[in-house]
Amino acid sequence: MVLARTRVPQNATRSLLPFLQQADIQYTILISDLQQAIENQTGGRSHRNRRSLPGYNYEVYHSLEEIEDWMHYLNRTYSDLVHMFSIGKSYEGRPLYVLKLGKRSRPYKKAVWIDCGIHAREWIGPAFCQWFVKEALQTHQTDPDMRKMLTQLYFYIMPVFNVDGYHFSWTNDRFWRKTRSKNMRFHCHGVDANRNWKVKWCDEGASLHPCDDTYCGPFPESEPEVKAVAHFLRKHRKQIKAYLSFHAYAQMLLYPYSYKYATIPNFNCVESAAYNAVNALQSAYGVRYRYGPASSTLYVSSGSSMDWAYKNGIPYAFAFELRDTGHFGFLLPEMLIKPTCTETMLAVKNITLHLLKKCH
Repeated sequence: MVLARTRVPQNATRSLLPFLQQADIQYTILISDLQQAIENQTGGRSHRNRRSLPGYNYEVYHSLEEIEDWMHYLNRTYSDLVHMFSIGKSYEGRPLYVLKLGKRSRPYKKAVWIDCGIHAREWIGPAFCQWFVKEALQTHQTDPDMRKMLTQLYFYIMPVFNVDGYHFSWTNDRFWRKTRSKNMRFHCHGVDANRNWKVKWCDEGASLHPCDDTYCGPFPESEPEVKAVAHFLRKHRKQIKAYLSFHAYAQMLLYPYSYKYATIPNFNCVESAAYNAVNALQSAYGVRYRYGPASSTLYVSSGSSMDWAYKNGIPYAFAFELRDTGHFGFLLPEMLIKPTCTETMLAVKNITLHLLKKCH
């Protein structure tokens, strides 16, 4: 008799396998050597030409230092389209860099905010942010849609939101999720930067315990990273018309609300944009994304950046959950960076062009 069907997403240890076999539990080993899979993504730096900026490789994962070097390089090389600036400092004192991308064609332009890497272990997020910038810079002269986007809009792009956590995921714990702030009482580090926003803070889907992965923090915007982004978005709320945040994994395109089951006032416009975006995405490789309100499509969570952005007057607020649906999970192989980013690019362009039309 089969008692359960168990998916083993990491190294099935020698002690675990006999137990599963003896108990007649069916199992599937998804990753046969977890440590090797991690080393494949973080190692081999010398022969993979990671650091050569003119020949920057967008099909491998990059460390925080490499991403920052890349940003500085673009700022110097494409000064007509790129402006790099810092909006503050992280808990550990690292600068929080943002790229402003677009043609200086008019004094005032609407804008789109894009952030990646709120959760440290979701490496495909920062990879997509870099891919988006690359595509914009390489195709704006030949692609009419990209030219239109960069002429009529500014893009504020934050390739790594949670810089301390991302650095820690490279140096210490590949599966680290939170920030790296210290909690003296519990000796646990970090807050979930996507539960720390002042919108139904620390309600359902968030934890009050500092050692939990979904810890909401001691108070809203307790994390300097969240506070800095919230301050920037508040300051530019009249200009910013869309907020896009990139996560992994689940293959979903989500919109508000996360914290409650309710229909947003501009549902028709947002739903239409989501529908068209997932269809555009699917046209590349046939990959299907589910779409809908985050609460009913994924799960209820409070204090999220997407809900906060929407509540603060940004009419189009979306969170992408990129590939895959659990086989590789957070360890999405580098060979899947290109197809994932290529299809996601179609969705983002679709949403952006939707912004430029009047939606009734």
